[in-house]
Amino acid sequence: MQKTTFPLTGMSCAACAARIDRALASLSGVQEVHVNYAAATAFVVYDDTQISPEDLQTAVQQAGYGLLLSATTESVEKIREGNYRNLLWRTIVAFLLAIPMLVLSLAFMQTSWAGYVLFFLATLTLWFPARPFYRSAWLQARRGTCNMDTLVAVSTGIAYLFSTFNLFVPSYAQSHGLEAHLYFDATSGIIAFLLLGRLLEDRAKRRTSSTIRQLMGLQPQTVTVLRNGVEVVVPIEAVATDDLVNVRPGDRLAVDGVIESGESYVDESMLTGEPVPVLRKSGNKVFAGTINQKGAFLLRSTQTGGATVLARIIRLVQEAQGSKAPVEQLVDKVARIFVPIILLLSVLTLGIWLYFGGMPHLPHALVAMTSVLIIACPCALGLATPTAIMVGIGRGAELGILIKDAVSLEMARKTTAVVLDKTGTLTEGHPTLTQRIVIPRAHEQEGEVLRLLVSLERHSEHPLSEALVTALSDGTFLQVDNFLSHTGLGIEGTIDGQTYFAGNRRLLEAHHIAIAPQLIERAEAWTAGAQTVIWLADEREAIGVFAMADRLKESAIEAVAELRQSGIEVHMLTGDNATTAAVVAERAGIDHWQAEVMPETKCDFVKQLQAKGHIVAMVGDGINDSAALATADLSIAMGQGSDIAMETAQLTIMTSDLRKIPQAISLSALTVKTIRHNLFWAFIYNVVAIPIAAGALYPSLHFLLHPLVGGICMAFSSVSVVTNSLLLRRRKLVHLPKKTPIVSSINTSNMSTQKTYIISGMSCNHCRSHVESALNSIEGLQATVSLDPAQAIINFSGEVLSVAQLQQIISEKAGNYTISE
Repeated sequence: MQKTTFPLTGMSCAACAARIDRALASLSGVQEVHVNYAAATAFVVYDDTQISPEDLQTAVQQAGYGLLLSATTESVEKIREGNYRNLLWRTIVAFLLAIPMLVLSLAFMQTSWAGYVLFFLATLTLWFPARPFYRSAWLQARRGTCNMDTLVAVSTGIAYLFSTFNLFVPSYAQSHGLEAHLYFDATSGIIAFLLLGRLLEDRAKRRTSSTIRQLMGLQPQTVTVLRNGVEVVVPIEAVATDDLVNVRPGDRLAVDGVIESGESYVDESMLTGEPVPVLRKSGNKVFAGTINQKGAFLLRSTQTGGATVLARIIRLVQEAQGSKAPVEQLVDKVARIFVPIILLLSVLTLGIWLYFGGMPHLPHALVAMTSVLIIACPCALGLATPTAIMVGIGRGAELGILIKDAVSLEMARKTTAVVLDKTGTLTEGHPTLTQRIVIPRAHEQEGEVLRLLVSLERHSEHPLSEALVTALSDGTFLQVDNFLSHTGLGIEGTIDGQTYFAGNRRLLEAHHIAIAPQLIERAEAWTAGAQTVIWLADEREAIGVFAMADRLKESAIEAVAELRQSGIEVHMLTGDNATTAAVVAERAGIDHWQAEVMPETKCDFVKQLQAKGHIVAMVGDGINDSAALATADLSIAMGQGSDIAMETAQLTIMTSDLRKIPQAISLSALTVKTIRHNLFWAFIYNVVAIPIAAGALYPSLHFLLHPLVGGICMAFSSVSVVTNSLLLRRRKLVHLPKKTPIVSSINTSNMSTQKTYIISGMSCNHCRSHVESALNSIEGLQATVSLDPAQAIINFSGEVLSVAQLQQIISEKAGNYTISE
C-alpha cells in the first residue's frame, strides 16, 4: 500500500473537495482518501498493484479538477504563487471597474448615458475578473454537478441579464407599472468583494500551512563532502550513506549522521522546540535541518533524502494535516448537498415573492433570489475544521510534538488517565553517578583514588562501569594487571603491585575487607533510596563508596503535578523492583504504581483502566511498550526512544521533556474548541443569513438585503473562520481543562493504593529487612521500608488492610516492632 499526498488544483469550495473525495474513493484499489480543501491536497492510500497515480489523476480530471503528479515543493509553490498573483490582479481590476460604477450609480444615474456606461463596465467585469467563475460553473454543469462558482455565476448572471433587458427594453417594465431597475453596479461589486474574500482567504490558508513550508525550507540544496580526501560541493540528492560531510560554522545540516571528529553546539530547535543549542561531539548523532553554531566537525552520513528524521517529520505533518476529524463527516455530507439546496431555495424565494406580491414585486423577487445565491457560503463550513487542524498540528510540530492525525488530536483532550513507563520515560534511562564518599589513604589525594576506580572499571562491560568512567575519568588511566570479573559481585585487578576491588558489599565481605561504620550507614541510606552502591577497596579496607541511580527527569515532577491538577489520574508501570518503583513514584508525585510488570501485563493494565470508563493515554519509549501503546486510546512515544514505539504512537514527543504531554492535551482542547467555534459561526451564519436574504424581514420591517451586502458578508465569513483558526498560533498552552474524576462501581482490586506508615523499634538494616520481609509476605501488598526516615511505603493492589491487621503480621513474622499511621 502506498501513502501519497497529491497537490490539487481547481477547487473553489468544500463541495469541490467532497466531489474529488468521492471520485477517488470510488476507484478500485483505493483504500483511504482525505481531501483537504484548506491545504488543496489529497492524501491517498492505494494499492499500486491495482491502480496507478495516473489513474488517480484521470479520475480527478474527469470530476473537473486537477491532480499534480511528481510535483516538487518548489513547483507546487510556483503554481500556487502564480494563481495567487492572477487572483490579485483580477481583484484589482474588479475594484477599478466597480468603484467608478458605484460613483455613476449614485451621482449620475439620472443622465441618459449612465446606464450604457454601467453596462459596458459590467460586461468588462464579467469578461475578465469574473471569467473563472463562469468557466468553472459551465464545466460543472456539463458534468451534471454544481459548486460555489455555480451560485456566483447564476446570481451575477441573473442580475446582469435582468439589468441588460431593462436597459435596452425599458418599455416592458414600464408597461407593467414597474421601474426599469439596473443592477450593473451590484453585479460588479459582488464580483469585486467575492474576489477580495478569496484573496484574503488564500493568504490566510497559506499561513495555516506555513509550518510545512518552514520545515521544507530547512533542507539545504547543496552539501560539502570529502571524496578521496578532496572537498566537493554536490547537490543534496548526490549524498550517499557513509559519505563524510564537512560541516562548517553556521551550516545547516543536510543529512542525519554521526560525528566522526570535532565538536560544536548545534541548534536542534526545529526537532525539539527547545531554543538552547546542545553540545554534540564525536560519536553523537546529529540530524538534518539542525544548525551548527561556532564549531566545525566531520560527519558520517547515516540517513539521506527521504529517510532523514526531518523528512519523516515533514511526511508525518503533511499526512496529519490532510487527515479528517470525525466531525468533518457531517460537514462533508452538508457540503455535498449545500449548493443544490441553495439553488432550490433561490427558486423557491423567487416563486414565493411572485406568488404573494405578483409582478409589481418582480424586482424585489430577483433581488431576494440573487441575495440568497450570493450570501450562502459552503466555504466557511468547509474551512472550519481543516484550517483549525492544520494550525493545531503545525503548532504542535513547532513545539516538538508530532501528531499522527486529526483523530489523535481530538482524542487527546478526552484523556482521563495517563500511564507512564518508568525507565526512559520518567527517568533518564541510564545510570548516573549521584553521590560519592572517598577516604584517601596517607599521602594520597582524592583524584588518585578516583583514578584507581576508573582504571579498574574501564575493563568491565557492565553499564554501571561505563557510567562511572564517563562521570569520573580525567582521560588518564593506570595499568591494570590480573583483571578478574566476579559475576554478580564485581571486579578486581592489580595496580602497582596492589590488589583493588570494585563491586557490591558482598564482594568485600567475601574477601574479609573492613568497612568503616559511617560508610555502611551512608550506603544503607542510599540503598533505601533506590540507589545502587559500588564499593572500592584495597586488600585491607574500603576506601570509597559510590551511589548510582537512574535519575528522575527534571520535567517529570512538574508534568505529573499539572496532569493531576487537571483531574487526570497518573499511573506508573515498571519492570523494576518494588523498592525502586516506590521511591521513583514518591519523588514524581505518583500515587498509583505497579512494579515487576511484564509487557503483556501493561496491556492488561491499560484494558482494566478502559473497562472502568477511562480514556487512557499510554506514554512509553521502548519496544516493550509498543503493545501497550497500541492498546491505549491515545499512544504517546518519547522521541528519544525506539522507532517501533514511535511508529505505534499517535503522538510523538521529540524531546525527553514530559511537560510536552500536558501541552499536547492543552493544544488538543484549544484546537477542538476552535473547531467548534468555527462550525457554530459557519452554521449560524448560513441559518440566519439565508432567511434574511430571502426577505424574511420585509413584511415587518420593509428591509430587503442588497445583493452587494450579501456578497460582502459571504466573502468575509470564510476569512473570519480562517482568521479564528490562525489565532491558535498565538494562544498559550498553560492550563489543562479541569476534568471530573471518574467514579466506577467496577471491581478495583487491581488498582494500586499507596499509603505511608511510621515504624517504631528499628535500629539497624537487619531490623528494616525483617519488617520489610514480613509485610511483603502478605498477598496483594508491596512494601518498601526505610531507616531514615523510619517508615514503610505500602502499595496495596487489592483491599487496604487496617493498621491492626498489619501489626499482627509484623508481630508474628518480624518481632517487636510497631506500625502506626
